[in-house]
Amino acid sequence: MHSRNTGLMKMLTAIHQIDLRLLAGIFRQGERRAVRPLARAISRSGDGYLHVLLPALLWLAQVEQWLTFVQLLGLALLVERCLYWSLKNSLRRPRPQASVPGFRSLVTAADQFSFPSGHSSAAFLLATCVVIIWGGPLLALYAWAAMVALSRVLLGVHFPGDTVAGALMGTAIALASASTLGLA
Repeated sequence: MHSRNTGLMKMLTAIHQIDLRLLAGIFRQGERRAVRPLARAISRSGDGYLHVLLPALLWLAQVEQWLTFVQLLGLALLVERCLYWSLKNSLRRPRPQASVPGFRSLVTAADQFSFPSGHSSAAFLLATCVVIIWGGPLLALYAWAAMVALSRVLLGVHFPGDTVAGALMGTAIALASASTLGLA
């Protein structure tokens, strides 16, 4: 048992070291004057407003299958927010500013824990739900979600691993929700 724990700790330490190196390289790009406002705007687009605005616009436009989309999105968000909150508050990984000496993020995060990235999870969940129902501009949807995830690292509020975990979590929950509803 001890050797398994030692192996796990070595693996986690190695992952953390990679996360630190990636954070340093990506964050340097976010410190550029031209990148900072764009990163903030993209990050704000992942604040959750689109999860309410998009269904409302689809309803107003009387888009076919809007109700199916709302059901999928509602179930997926319910599961995702519960899992996100549980993981974030039980794993309690400090944000880069709290755990990297001398590091200062460019924005103040809404909470103190970093893993997983809720913005990344919610963005990939939304993109996946849209793709499941309508297909459509797959590349554009996932590019937006990836930019939301990248913006969180550029702003210094997440390690890259937090955003990767969030992206995988949001995508998986959307797919599982679609399967539960008989859509996939």
